[in-house]
Amino acid sequence: MMADLDGILSRCGLKISFTEEKGRCFIATRNFSPGEVIISQEPYAAVVNPQDGLRCDGCFKSTNLKKCSTCRMVWYCGISCQVIPMTDNNNYELVESLMAHMSEIGEQKLVLYAQMANLVSLILPSLELNLKEIAQNFSKLACNAHTICDSELRPMGTGLYPVISIINHSCLPNSVLVFEEKVAVVRAVDFILKDTEVTISYIETAASTETRQKALKEQYLFTCKCPRCIKLGHIEDIQETATLEGYRCKDMKCDGFLLTNPAENTYICQQCGLLRDQNEIKKLKSEAEQVSNKASVSLSSGHYYEASILYKTLEQLQLELFHCFSTSLLQTRESLLKILMELQDWRGALTCCRSTITVYERVYPPIHPLLGLQYYCCGKLEWFLGEIMEALKSLTKAADILRITHGSSTPFMKELLGKLEEARAEAAYKLRPNQCD
Repeated sequence: MMADLDGILSRCGLKISFTEEKGRCFIATRNFSPGEVIISQEPYAAVVNPQDGLRCDGCFKSTNLKKCSTCRMVWYCGISCQVIPMTDNNNYELVESLMAHMSEIGEQKLVLYAQMANLVSLILPSLELNLKEIAQNFSKLACNAHTICDSELRPMGTGLYPVISIINHSCLPNSVLVFEEKVAVVRAVDFILKDTEVTISYIETAASTETRQKALKEQYLFTCKCPRCIKLGHIEDIQETATLEGYRCKDMKCDGFLLTNPAENTYICQQCGLLRDQNEIKKLKSEAEQVSNKASVSLSSGHYYEASILYKTLEQLQLELFHCFSTSLLQTRESLLKILMELQDWRGALTCCRSTITVYERVYPPIHPLLGLQYYCCGKLEWFLGEIMEALKSLTKAADILRITHGSSTPFMKELLGKLEEARAEAAYKLRPNQCD
């Protein structure tokens, strides 16, 4: 099995290595350029998330769907997707070799996995099942499964990719994992030199080191020691935390970050030295939390206009409370953007989208799919509102990033590149010299 895998990896320009700290990892055996496909894999097993919309259970497409005539529960786009393919034995052995981390799991999760294993045995009474092995498999799934997303990073389902799972995490990765329908594709986002480890990110990286470490420990049961995380407690890490998750200077014209001044029960701006009372912060924070809760309830109830008013109120409170690069403020604006688009308030949506761009540029590296997608959203709104030159700039930036993260051949990218060509043609038409009769 390993010989077969080694042969496949060799053709991809990869080899498996082992480290005491990380276990298995992929090492590049040649140089990779940004945008180059490193490896791709069909899932060993995958399932559609029904709450994310109807999709074919076979290929994850959302067109020409028909309900299964036997179970009346799942959907397929054609007969070929109803045939369950035989699973490669090599893949099964790779699944067996995945880490379960049973010794590191808390009691609550252990009990949950045991209950789930018992449920499986009740559903399949005719099979002789090893409950301990089933519980371990649930743990493997939790630690190794990937959320399958569409080209705009909207969740579609969950899949297990035993070869892709060998790739380790970094909060400053040199590769990105995207999906083409349900095929996992890993592309380089930086120049990767021979003998360098290939890494992807398992989590949202726009967060402080402490927040990232907490997420990784809870979900994947390890402590990250990537170049970003080893700076925990250093001055640049403290500054990043205060910027992304801290409070703003009381002087609205100052973009400094605050650190606590315990002796005086205040925060002190590290740029201008202005003090800000902690009680004032607590009062504003409490008010913002109350508005946030009301806004969430309103949104979940489908009351979009009411939700838009509440999120705009929350945005103003957070502008007074948080640093301008705050991830909390960013999340509020992302929610508001979706609401305004539901309300077809295109001008308001564009204003909101533009307000997120500077934060995206600050919290993500230059080549990141989320940054590219935000440029694309901005460009589409600008195009729709007739701001052709601005749309051309945004769509160009989107294409420059997404060509690297998504390739150029998918329907999504062909649509983006088509819009870009339209914008170029329209801009050229507008800029042409006036012709006299």
